[in-house]
Amino acid sequence: MLNRSSFLPAWDTPEGIRRSSDLFVAAYGSRPAGVWAAPGRVNLIGEHLDYNGGFSLPFALPHRTFVALAPRADEQVRLVSDLAPDAVWSGTLDDLGPGRASGWVAYAGGPAWVLRDEGVPVRGFDAAVASCVPLGAGLSSSAALETAVALALDEVFNQGALGADDAGRARLAAACVRAENEVAGAATGGMDQAVALRSTLGHALLIDSSDASVTQVPLDLEAADLTILVIDTRAPHALADGQYASRRATCERAAARLGVRTLCQVEDPEAALGRLEDRLEIARARHVFTEQGRVRRVVEAVSAGRLREIGPDLDASHASLAGDYEVSCPELDVAVEAARRAGALGARMTGGGFGGSAIALVERAKASAVRDAVAASFAAHGFAAPEFLVASASAPGGRVG
Repeated sequence: MLNRSSFLPAWDTPEGIRRSSDLFVAAYGSRPAGVWAAPGRVNLIGEHLDYNGGFSLPFALPHRTFVALAPRADEQVRLVSDLAPDAVWSGTLDDLGPGRASGWVAYAGGPAWVLRDEGVPVRGFDAAVASCVPLGAGLSSSAALETAVALALDEVFNQGALGADDAGRARLAAACVRAENEVAGAATGGMDQAVALRSTLGHALLIDSSDASVTQVPLDLEAADLTILVIDTRAPHALADGQYASRRATCERAAARLGVRTLCQVEDPEAALGRLEDRLEIARARHVFTEQGRVRRVVEAVSAGRLREIGPDLDASHASLAGDYEVSCPELDVAVEAARRAGALGARMTGGGFGGSAIALVERAKASAVRDAVAASFAAHGFAAPEFLVASASAPGGRVG
């Protein structure tokens, strides 16, 4: 029997509303106009393919970021986070543009600057942020924050026109990608924002980044008596330090050399690898080509309810990310190997890498044993104790209060 109390819990909606609203009142002395929330995410398969024009298969976590927000009649913006409840950031919408905002403020305020730049009639606002999405864990706490803010701004300034349907949510997701790229300075793709806004409860989201189209894929782990254990290695994880951007730049050079816009447009991967000469370009492209094939196999198996068959592709994905893409780290490798030894059907790092989290596909009855084995292995290696949560395919972002 799975003992969920021993894993990092997600807040229920009333708790998230209470935490963010109480922070808002404490900071500004008034009540918010509403509370909006958006989820973190786990990517089941398809890593580093979003900016290469390929497929990914993430799903929304039950762990969410809550944003209490109220509009203002002027251009002033005030932001506060539960990470530093006594430190209110204050500025204008112009102060949230590229090269001006930094740190968490860039993620919280960047969407406002982008939406205004794209013609949405955004003005000043006050906001308070509270979150149970683990920070620095590769579970997209940044996109959860961006999309929760974007949903709030759309509703209070734009009558919720964009959040009302999938086409509008795709536009909101694209605006949040701009915020992350241009304001926060992280050269990420669009997978995280798409899953936060366009998921469906009980489904993974197959994203085709070549055209931003999505397909809902039923993900019924409970029916298969399985769970996905998320292992937060607590190893430092950052996407704005140049390593992520360098991988993206190498792939773009390889694509240009092959005469395509993105690597996933290559029709004959084996021939394409033979045309490349640079060692890094060959390795990065090989990961993209093989990962694209793994996504297709996993989607086919998951769609048919054959979840127990996807373990080998999870394992192969980690090997490719560690070897060809070089985005793993000792903590991630230890987590994956320890989980497999303890009975996981498959395991791999998830997210951008360079730290962060791993996932393990585990029989529900073995989840606690796998957790204990990973924790023991971390202790034996002298690593900081990892944290664990149980992932389930949850709902997208929206207004909650």
